[in-house]
Amino acid sequence: MTTPRNTAAFLAVVLFAFAAVPAVQARAEDPAFTLTIKDHRFDPATIEIPAGQKVKLTVRNQDATAEEFDSYDLNREKVIPGSSEGIVFIGPLDPGSYDFMGEFHADTAQGKVVAK
Repeated sequence: MTTPRNTAAFLAVVLFAFAAVPAVQARAEDPAFTLTIKDHRFDPATIEIPAGQKVKLTVRNQDATAEEFDSYDLNREKVIPGSSEGIVFIGPLDPGSYDFMGEFHADTAQGKVVAK
């Protein structure tokens, strides 16, 4: 038998589910860019993105060893295991240049995001 309490709980769950849909759709519309790690280097070393927009950055690690996408400028850190990929959301950013590096191979894995 359905009670008013069960009906209210069900409606709350349904409303929550519908409220979450626009957030997921908005994320799917974020501009997307791909960055590849190979031979402990980022390719491309410079990525141009639109200023003022949130951006989805897919980092593909083609090396056998892990690398950490690290940026003080972007306030982001993410370890990407070898032969795998990870996603980092950045922005919205003011126009300018933002450095990043591979923490585990900082001597060779260097790059920048340029927001225009």
